[in-house]
Amino acid sequence: MASPIICFGQQPCGFFPRRFLYAKIMTARRLQSEIGGEIVFFCHDSDHDPRETQTILRHRKTDEIAKLNFTFANKLQRKFSPLHLKNIAPEWHDKTARQLGAFVEPRAVEAFKTNSAAQVADFCLEMYRRMGLLDGIRVARSSDPAIRRAACDVSEFFVDVPCDGEIVRARFLDGCLKLHEGGDCFLTLPAMAFTKEQISPTRDSRLRWMQSVLHCTHYVAGLGEQAYLNHADAPEITYVSRDPIDRSDEAYTEFPL
Repeated sequence: MASPIICFGQQPCGFFPRRFLYAKIMTARRLQSEIGGEIVFFCHDSDHDPRETQTILRHRKTDEIAKLNFTFANKLQRKFSPLHLKNIAPEWHDKTARQLGAFVEPRAVEAFKTNSAAQVADFCLEMYRRMGLLDGIRVARSSDPAIRRAACDVSEFFVDVPCDGEIVRARFLDGCLKLHEGGDCFLTLPAMAFTKEQISPTRDSRLRWMQSVLHCTHYVAGLGEQAYLNHADAPEITYVSRDPIDRSDEAYTEFPL
């Protein structure tokens, strides 16, 4: 019998990860202790929504909430570039580091200060590694050209394409490449050829696309995911609800001793 492959998926979700991601990781580790196998983090760093990386922290003395996020290189990148290609504005790192002492312990501040990753997704993943959250976990990134080449074809997808000197993530709709500008407004880009290495899935096609590469036996999902996952796309998977956690949208900031 094949060894279990326990998977959970998530976009980079803050430079300190949201507590729901921590809960997914701990659920996967608990399951691994029960059945063995490998844990795989499907990191959907192809997503382009800048709201995904908002980091919600609590003041260590007053308990007041602060919402921090990256400052991006320019407006086009902020709105449309995938997270693995969003460049961090040079001034953001030092400015944010000066604020962090009010919210997290000195070792967390030091780990942040010495993280030199220049792109948003890389910065987040490096912080998660420094926190020990990814120890023993294989990370599979949706931006990886090898994964994209190996993935199945899907009818609903985005394409990374050039636009005004940047790479943007355009939705392929009705045979056209389009950028969603809000509401019912779309900007149609010029027609251009593209390859599988430029394609990433939509929310509704992501499960089948991911499973065609990772072949997981178990998938840990939060309540939001459970509501839209189409189990028929991968009926061979055993779906596991992540363990509950309080203040799930706030950042998890604990560091190993």
